[in-house]
Amino acid sequence: MQKFNLRQRENIWWGEFAHLSTAGFVNGCSCRLHGDSKIVPGSLNLALHVGDDREMVLRNRDKFARALDVDAARFTTCAQVHGSRVQLVDASLVGSGATDYAKTIAATDALITRLPGVPLLLFYADCVPILLADPVRKVIGVAHAGWRGTVAGIAAATVAKMQEWCGCAPGNILAGIGPSIGGCCYEVDDVVRSRALAYQEFFQPRGGGKYLLNLQGINRQQLSAVGLKADNIVDAGVCTADNKELFFSYRQEQGHTGRMGTCLCIPSGSRL
Repeated sequence: MQKFNLRQRENIWWGEFAHLSTAGFVNGCSCRLHGDSKIVPGSLNLALHVGDDREMVLRNRDKFARALDVDAARFTTCAQVHGSRVQLVDASLVGSGATDYAKTIAATDALITRLPGVPLLLFYADCVPILLADPVRKVIGVAHAGWRGTVAGIAAATVAKMQEWCGCAPGNILAGIGPSIGGCCYEVDDVVRSRALAYQEFFQPRGGGKYLLNLQGINRQQLSAVGLKADNIVDAGVCTADNKELFFSYRQEQGHTGRMGTCLCIPSGSRL
């Protein structure tokens, strides 16, 4: 069995981590295919904050929810700001941003919950999705790790909050590193390198003050450093910039693009 598999239902495609599914967690990294969009016609843009038609985005979210068999009205989202703030989702926050961006959780880049039937949904177009799930404590978390969030340690911060708020043991946590721009394509400059002095081994020089940056490697290292087992960390191994026919890529499309959604959910009535 592949560790990361493309699946489809009713012609809606997504990538799924086998180890998370086997453990009983609903998970999906959406593809860009077969939706409705004003900004990228025919695409499955799931984000309300990129200037797309609201009704089209909500129809796309409904399609994605049906494909994963989750409740679109309970999608819980946050306004991602490339930071390191983590929010615990309790009953009062369920459905934040599901239909109205003004009601999303403000200035946050990771969500955690222990509530069944609450699909956490974050948005990406090259940045790194981090999915975290503890089958022992029945807790999930999703983080958004661009270069700033990665350097700020968003992945490690999310694990720390799962420990603090929910009693999770890092050795029990399963992690998925979703489709994102890879070290093959992610060119950065000396400004970025100077902000990531602790991670110089993940920069490959290209000359002229340019480097290829391996964000996935940094996030894997951070997760290992806080106690996750190597075998429990799975990298999808999919570069969004190299596969823009399947995934949105902010870099490849010069910023004029939609957003994929990464969803993680404890099933309703779960006996995990």
